Amino acid sequence: MDIALIRTFLEVAASGSFVNASERLGVTQSAVSLRIARLETELGKALFTRSKAGAELTSAGREFERYALSLIKIWEEARQQIGVPEGYTKSLSIGAQYSLWPRLGFQWIDLMRSRMPTLNVRAELGMPDRLTRFLVEGTVQIGLMYSPRLRPGLSASKALNEELVMVASWQAGLDDIAEHYVFVDWGPEFVHSHTLELPNLTNPGLTLALGAMATEYVLTHRAVAYLPARYIKNYLDAGQLFLVPDAPVFPYPVWTVWRDDLDEDIRETAEATLVSIQSQVRDDQSSVISQLVDISGDDTSQVSDAG
Repeated sequence: MDIALIRTFLEVAASGSFVNASERLGVTQSAVSLRIARLETELGKALFTRSKAGAELTSAGREFERYALSLIKIWEEARQQIGVPEGYTKSLSIGAQYSLWPRLGFQWIDLMRSRMPTLNVRAELGMPDRLTRFLVEGTVQIGLMYSPRLRPGLSASKALNEELVMVASWQAGLDDIAEHYVFVDWGPEFVHSHTLELPNLTNPGLTLALGAMATEYVLTHRAVAYLPARYIKNYLDAGQLFLVPDAPVFPYPVWTVWRDDLDEDIRETAEATLVSIQSQVRDDQSSVISQLVDISGDDTSQVSDAG
C-alpha cells in the first residue's frame, strides 16, 4: 500500500475538499484526484461523493478511515523506531508554530533531553492545520499551538497565556504611533478585542499575519506592533525595543496538544519539564508587565481577554 495514497485520503477526508487537500499537501488537484481514484480502484469501493460543495465520505470511506489512521500510525511508529540513532532508546517528535519555538519550545527540548539523555527528539514547524495533520498521522506526538484543532486520539491542555504587549522601535506614546502602527494578526479573538480597545488603530496601512516574526520588521523600521512579552523581553532589556505606556495587554492562550498514545515515560517527562518552562515564561512576562505598569498611568494595567 502506498502511504502517499493514505495520507491523501485522510487529508481530503479532513478538509472535505480535493482543492483544500491539494493546497495542504503541496501537490496539484489532479494529483489528489489520481491518488484517490487509484485507492478506490484498489479497494473496489467509492470513498467519496464528489459535488460542487466538496467531497464527502461514503459509508465505505468512513469505514476505511479507521484503518487508514491505523496504517499511518503503524508506519510512523516503524519509521521513527527504525530511525532512532544508536545510543538512544526512545524517540519523540514535537511540532510548534514559529512564534512558539524561541524561548519556549527550544528550552522545553533542552530540559527533556537533560532528563532523558537517551531520548531522540525531532522538531517540526507548521501552522495549526499542518501540525494537526502530523499529530493525527503520528508524525508528531506533541504540538504547541495557539489554535488547537482536536481530532479523535488527541487531547489538549492550556500551556500558558502569552501576554501580547505593544512595543515600538523608539520611545513613543499612544498619541505618536498611528502612522507607524503595524497590525499583527494574532487571530479572530485578538482582532475582536483589539477593535474594542483600540478602535483608532483598526485600519493600519500594514498587516502582518506572521506572529512573532514581525519582531524583525519592528526592529528594522520605525514601527509599532503587538508582540509576545516572552519573546521581546531580551530586546527590551537591550534597549532595542520600548514598551508603549498605557497600551492595553492582550492575553493569548498557548495550547499543548498530545497524542493519547504517547509513551507514558515520555509524557511524564514532557509534563514535568513543561511546568519548569511555564514558570520561567511567567517570570519573564511578569517582569515585562511590571515595567509597563511602572511607565503607565492608572488605567494601563487593564487587560483585555483575547482568548
